[in-house]
Amino acid sequence: MARMPSFDVVSEVDWQEVRNALDQANREISNRFDFKGSGARVEQDGARRERLTVFADDEFKVGQARDILENKLARRKVDLNCLRRDAVREAGGKAQQDIAVRHGIDGDLARKLVKAIKAAKLKVQAAIQGDRIRVSGKKRDDLQSVLAILKEQKSDVPLQFINFRD
Repeated sequence: MARMPSFDVVSEVDWQEVRNALDQANREISNRFDFKGSGARVEQDGARRERLTVFADDEFKVGQARDILENKLARRKVDLNCLRRDAVREAGGKAQQDIAVRHGIDGDLARKLVKAIKAAKLKVQAAIQGDRIRVSGKKRDDLQSVLAILKEQKSDVPLQFINFRD
């Protein structure tokens, strides 16, 4: 039996690029005059790599360090929409901000995307498989219509379309 054309909808982050951007940001922060002696830095949680923390002397410097990090991430083609910033916390003359790097399609978003695909009334099937959605159909044109529909959907995480098979 011939396989039907299909593709997967995912929300992935290139962790190597995140690590490289983090290293570059820390290098720039340590070399900048306005951060001299401040101990400002960005750290990635060892146990949970999706958690970044920006440390600095005050809220303003946390913002500057975060801007440097976001600039480095953007240059390395990491979509900034995958970042969720928590409020800046200040304590003991220091400030910090947690940043979550979101990846994967959660259940609510997956159901919303599948509902949008079904509302288009195309002859395709959409199946939620963990943190991705598999879309398959007999006609390649239908799949390309689904791609266009999904690109128009507003989601708070960046979507990628991979494993396109004929």
